[in-house]
Amino acid sequence: MRWPSWSGRQSDKDAGPLPDTTPQQPESNSSLSSFSSSSVAKQFTSWTDSLNKTDWQHYRDPSTWVPPALAVTAALGFSAFYRSYLRRIPTTNHIRPSFFRKRSLLGRVTSVGDGDNFHLFHTPGGRLAGWGWLRKVPSYRKDLKGKTIPVRIAGIDAPEGAHFGRPAQPYSGEALDFLTQYLLGRRVRAYLYRRDQYDRVVARVVVRRFFFFKRDVGIEMLKRGLATCYEAKTGAEFGGREAQYRIAEARAKAKKKGLWSGGLGRNGVAAPGGGIESPREYKTRMAALDAEKATTTPATTTSTLTGSTTTASTTTTPMSTSTASTVSTAKAPATPAASHTTTPTPTPTSATSPAKPATTSTPTPSTPSPAAAAGRPNPGMGGGKASGGWGKGPLPGKR
Repeated sequence: MRWPSWSGRQSDKDAGPLPDTTPQQPESNSSLSSFSSSSVAKQFTSWTDSLNKTDWQHYRDPSTWVPPALAVTAALGFSAFYRSYLRRIPTTNHIRPSFFRKRSLLGRVTSVGDGDNFHLFHTPGGRLAGWGWLRKVPSYRKDLKGKTIPVRIAGIDAPEGAHFGRPAQPYSGEALDFLTQYLLGRRVRAYLYRRDQYDRVVARVVVRRFFFFKRDVGIEMLKRGLATCYEAKTGAEFGGREAQYRIAEARAKAKKKGLWSGGLGRNGVAAPGGGIESPREYKTRMAALDAEKATTTPATTTSTLTGSTTTASTTTTPMSTSTASTVSTAKAPATPAASHTTTPTPTPTSATSPAKPATTSTPTPSTPSPAAAAGRPNPGMGGGKASGGWGKGPLPGKR
């Protein structure tokens, strides 16, 4: 029998076997009991076993230990990078000894003190770290106090200016003007060599000029005749470039530039011999003059003190003499009876001062009182043996 087309049923031949509607028989009791016992054994574990057992499988999973390890490594690496390259160094005392001859400092020149030294404000990282557009460099002197590094340009020695009572060397003003115009307010890189006795950093200084062109400041000053190669026996630092420095100095000397021209420059003072005096020769001559002054100063002081003592003693003698004369003169009229005696009373100043006539300081004699004529002490004057001094004898005018 064929089913209608709209019913969606097929014929008996085309239809598949009918599903088995026979109810399933339950499993045996033995299989059920074994399953229940195994599930209970896996589900429940004793407390003692769970404490003593270590599951290393959890720690072997990469997703567990890789992220913390990466985080710790990144934090330590950033901290080391910050301390080495991004932390600002305020003064010379904060520079590590390991930095010398291995590291360089990038900063901005805030002031120029002499022809071969200046002050540097450390700006680690430069513009990439925000200096110049996010972080500003102080411009006032009070804000820069204790925040800059004094730098001494290595390999050169510029003419000395007038200071400490010493005269200026020829072309010292020109050297200062050139360094100020060349470096002040610019970003420079200082390659550290060492620390000198004045707490300055001796370094080779490089400045970027005209975009990508770098210039060695020491060589540029030697080329213009505004400095000489450092000639001291100790402390000379060239950083392996001494030959370049010597060549630049020889060329300037051959062309008679700057101090090699023999002139005085703007405010220089000629050397005693009249020739060209290098900064090292100038310092040696000034040190000799200072030593000579130090040896002559004690003798001058002794003579000055001796003169003062002599003057004081000379001045003191007439003062004491005149004072004693005044005292003796003032006491003379106090005893009018002494002027009528035949033997005058000697004064203490007769041995030291010239003798004066007694009539000069003796007042005009008056008529002696009846008591003096009778040989008794005058009660009005007091001080006699009978009266015993003031306040014990009778009052003047009463007898």
